[in-house]
Amino acid sequence: MHSIVDAVREAAYMFWETLWALVLGFGLSGVVQAFVSRDRMQRTLGDHRPAAIARASGLGMVSSSCSYAATAMARSLFDKGADFVSAMVFMFASTNLVLELGIVLIVLIGWQFAAAEFVGGAIMIVLLALIGAVLIGTPRRQERDEHDHQHAVKATWADAASYTIADLTMLRRELVIGYGVAGLIAVYVPTHLWHAIFFEGHGGLTTIENAVVGPLIAVVSFVCSIGNVPLAAALWRGGLAFGGVVAFIFADLITFPLLLIYRKYYGTKLTLRLLATFWLVMSVAGLAVDVIFSGAGLLPHRSGVAVMTTHFAWNYTTFLNFAALVVLAVLYRLHRTRKRADGFAIDPVCGMQVRTADASARLAHKGETIYFCSDHCRERHARTLAH
Repeated sequence: MHSIVDAVREAAYMFWETLWALVLGFGLSGVVQAFVSRDRMQRTLGDHRPAAIARASGLGMVSSSCSYAATAMARSLFDKGADFVSAMVFMFASTNLVLELGIVLIVLIGWQFAAAEFVGGAIMIVLLALIGAVLIGTPRRQERDEHDHQHAVKATWADAASYTIADLTMLRRELVIGYGVAGLIAVYVPTHLWHAIFFEGHGGLTTIENAVVGPLIAVVSFVCSIGNVPLAAALWRGGLAFGGVVAFIFADLITFPLLLIYRKYYGTKLTLRLLATFWLVMSVAGLAVDVIFSGAGLLPHRSGVAVMTTHFAWNYTTFLNFAALVVLAVLYRLHRTRKRADGFAIDPVCGMQVRTADASARLAHKGETIYFCSDHCRERHARTLAH
């Protein structure tokens, strides 16, 4: 029982250290999602030439979302005419090259990891663009009903607030699991076990092995999106090499639940090719940033995250957190009191705000249409209704 309390306390203080960063990151993400139109995403990604890949990367960055929603959006883009590789690039960018992820990485592990995330993300996207069409292939398109038309909706700050609250609601499980698992690992996993899992003291071979093992941990951890950052901090403290940690963070798109979704979308054979290709580019990108940062003398010191705050203190983090809580309360009030415009809906499962014309899934129930961010959420809601 004492160890469980220690694990909960470790997770709680880790969350407290990053609270203001979470609010800042999700707030900025909400502003971008509200004021940047998604219409362009479905008109400019018809191939995977450099210009289209650059557009897919940029549009993904401004459409940050959870891994489930990003996967569904990529499928929707493909069904509406986007090139499959460009759709995959969009998916990578929308879960890895995002503001909230970079901010939390800076606070929890260090700026080097945030820089590596963007440098490695660019490397990963280039690799995917170069080899994706050959290694993955192209699935059959699924024609969707186009009975909904995009409404001209003028975005407001209340819309931005709703996107912020919706994203926090959508990712609440990942955040709880991520911080909880990180706390448990910090307390229960002894140092010698990490040494048994990760190669150490073998120079370049250690770096290569760790970059390969990083994504494997992501596959079996079931933690995706920003929830894997605290777990990444625990892995870094446990001895995983810099490139392995970066590869693990990239691998939020190959967790086991998402592999099941890929199988449903694209079939077993293509899912296996996606897994192999994604794992390859994630590991190579992690290895590349390790080599680049090591050569430039920018590798962080493991001691920088060896000890988390274990008591309440009146420091800059405390005041930033209080300010963040005030901002969050204002955003929540805007979200609760706004009049929802036509063309918007809330996914009843995950709480994500979606445009009805962009909704990746929908369900007719008692004469009404319910909109979802993904087929995953639609199926969960359908099972609830059936019971």
